[in-house]
Amino acid sequence: MIKAGIIGGSGYTGGELIRILINHPHAGIDFVYSTTRAGKPIAETHEDLVGSCSLKFTDTINPEVDVLFLCLGHGNSIAFLDEYSFSAKTKVIDLSNDFRLDKDSNYKKREFVYGLPELQKEKIKNAQNIANPGCFATAIQLALLPLAKKGLLAANIHINAITGSTGAGVSPSATSHFSWRNNNISWYKPFTHQHLGEINQSIVSLQNNQPNIFMLPQRGNFTKGIFVTSYMKFENSLEETWNLYKDFYVKDPFTHLSTKEVHLKQVINTNNCFIHLHKHEDVLLITSVIDNLIKGASGQAVQNMNLLFGFDECDGLKLKGSYF
Repeated sequence: MIKAGIIGGSGYTGGELIRILINHPHAGIDFVYSTTRAGKPIAETHEDLVGSCSLKFTDTINPEVDVLFLCLGHGNSIAFLDEYSFSAKTKVIDLSNDFRLDKDSNYKKREFVYGLPELQKEKIKNAQNIANPGCFATAIQLALLPLAKKGLLAANIHINAITGSTGAGVSPSATSHFSWRNNNISWYKPFTHQHLGEINQSIVSLQNNQPNIFMLPQRGNFTKGIFVTSYMKFENSLEETWNLYKDFYVKDPFTHLSTKEVHLKQVINTNNCFIHLHKHEDVLLITSVIDNLIKGASGQAVQNMNLLFGFDECDGLKLKGSYF
């Protein structure tokens, strides 16, 4: 049984991570660090854990844990690792964007590997530290990477990506307030979202040239999930494309092709990504859906932990969604 430490366990991703780890067959939670909630029961903050988690938040760390999850705001992971030291055997999985790009992946004595299992599973297995992908980046890459692998991505790719309110984090803001978000929809960071960097990096690693990606992120009036539609000019037949995707994901237990149109309720509270392909004349439409907090964050982090420690990739992640 490996020991896990969690930094920043009071947020949405921290809560999901705790929920997954307390049911993991090979991992136990050693500590959940929080300076603002130290000494308080975790279940007071994450109320879905009442009756299943008796742990309390702490303001002390164990530098000898086997794996450390950083569930901190962007830019804060570097600051935390600058302040605290951990054993050389401690594997770090960072859920922020601090180490995702190649130019940021070397931090002092720690080298971070980009942790999208469907892209580079073998490299993850041999890594010591993982930069967990972003939620938008996960859903979009899973839609596009099979085409990039064959060098088939068109010059211009148009992407509409809509996310639930939990994507904005636990701290209230003007655009996550219920009275603003409910019965509403809006775009933000048009064509400039920070996840484009890691998306482009992965595409270039497969097909050696970078297409123009026009990404329009949108805020939805729901809590969890990401719904992505990507479309481009495309010559190959739908049957050829289907087989290409099927072959690409044949060894990936959480990414599935659907012959029917997909929707968010199929994947909420699971670590799955569902993908649907549709062809209209010379335009290919790819729809991909994930739970932003699980496959887009904490579930994928545990999936990476499983690969790092040689566990079954699915351990602790056979989560059951709720259709209604």
